[in-house]
Amino acid sequence: MTLTISELARALDARLWGDGSLIVRGAAEAGQAREDQIALATTEAYAAKLAPGGMALLADSSDPEALGLRAAILVARPRLAMAGLTRAFDPGPGIAPGIHPTAVIDPTAELGEGAAIGPFVVIGPRARIGAGARIASHVSIGADTVIGRDVLIHPGVRIAHGVTLGDRVILNPGVSLGGDGFSFVTPEKSGVEEIRETLGARNEIRQQHWTRIHSLGGVEIGDDVEIGANSTVDRGTIRATRVGRGTKIDNLVQIGHNCIVGEDCLLCGLVGIAGSARIGNRVVLGGQVGVSDNIFVGDDVIAGGATKIFTNAPAGRVLLGSPAVKMETHVEAQKNIRRLPRLYAQVAELRETVKKLLDKGGAG
Repeated sequence: MTLTISELARALDARLWGDGSLIVRGAAEAGQAREDQIALATTEAYAAKLAPGGMALLADSSDPEALGLRAAILVARPRLAMAGLTRAFDPGPGIAPGIHPTAVIDPTAELGEGAAIGPFVVIGPRARIGAGARIASHVSIGADTVIGRDVLIHPGVRIAHGVTLGDRVILNPGVSLGGDGFSFVTPEKSGVEEIRETLGARNEIRQQHWTRIHSLGGVEIGDDVEIGANSTVDRGTIRATRVGRGTKIDNLVQIGHNCIVGEDCLLCGLVGIAGSARIGNRVVLGGQVGVSDNIFVGDDVIAGGATKIFTNAPAGRVLLGSPAVKMETHVEAQKNIRRLPRLYAQVAELRETVKKLLDKGGAG
């Protein structure tokens, strides 16, 4: 895409400084931009790398003239402006319109107007594909699955039977939706069930064989959800596993069977949510956060990276550590741990002093 910097400023609803006729054909990091690229210099550190005579996206507190620029777009929230700018220059996955001749589509499936189906796509019986959906190569879609409008499905995605996707959902390569839940039972009470009750004690250890509990529920994904590469959402046992509108899921995230994830959540890489957990709205889980099964994480909870949540988390709580505690509690505990060597040395010195005093007293 080719724009003038004046047109780009209007698209971003931002203030233009300098020569609005300059042509912009792309974006680059500060110090690496060509003549026809706008440099992203959203902090003072990046602004210091700008070459004179170029054009840049700057915070509105910057002085483009002092930086020697020919033109600049000034914005109040640079990172938000980057969202619009990158969208303007994103060419997309290049899925050709129409249906590729190698696609295998069941005659009972329904394709909406303008849907684009790539090479080697397989669409099962009674599946419904929404208008404007784009489905890249080697995607499989199971029977009775419903895909919303303007959905983008990248290569290699696997969508099982009975899955529902809302509108404008984005699935990155390798996503798997609707695989069976990890749900098994033993004829007698299992060791896991026993230690849940006793918190560790076991009366008897015996042979146990696992019997599969089949997954009859589906998966429901709300509008405007994005799911990162190689993430998985298991189908429910009886009811559907659900992910709410606007939630964004990073790569390599696992959502177990029967989970309910609320709206506008942010789940970072390697998050694991065990079966039947409930996640509220606007929850942020940092990388490698783990959530135990059958617990509730309240609205607006933020959990820092590698936090392990074993019990219900109240709404609005900021958590860190394993087991999860309030962030300020965890930080103070870590400070105290770092003080332990010094404390140990002080105690040893005190013991030695007391010993000398006692020895001296005994000798007297």
